[in-house]
Amino acid sequence: MNLSDQFCHFFEEEAFVETDRAGFRRSVITGENLQLCFWRIKGGATGSFLHKHDEHEQLGIVARGKLDFRIGSEDTTERTVIGTNEVYLAAPGVWHGDSIFVGDDEFDECWILDVFSPPRDDLKEG
Repeated sequence: MNLSDQFCHFFEEEAFVETDRAGFRRSVITGENLQLCFWRIKGGATGSFLHKHDEHEQLGIVARGKLDFRIGSEDTTERTVIGTNEVYLAAPGVWHGDSIFVGDDEFDECWILDVFSPPRDDLKEG
């Protein structure tokens, strides 16, 4: 990704990095106080476990496909499904995950834009 223009970034195919989870690719932009992680996740991919961030607020926007997940307390069994153009907020300490990613009709991918504040160190390298 060309970071020479610090005010405008484009998400081109080659900007997405494979992760250690099969079917998960991401592109990350990190600022001083915010971080955007653009996920492109293959429909049906697994590997999202129930977790929480004690020091990070996370706002997620589903841009394509659907996200079927658990959010709330650690023992929450209720599942929530959010689709394209819908948003979730996981405040610090809120459990979320155990996700099922439903791909869209065009790419068979679920696109999620996750915004973290403050930025997560484990995502800063790509």
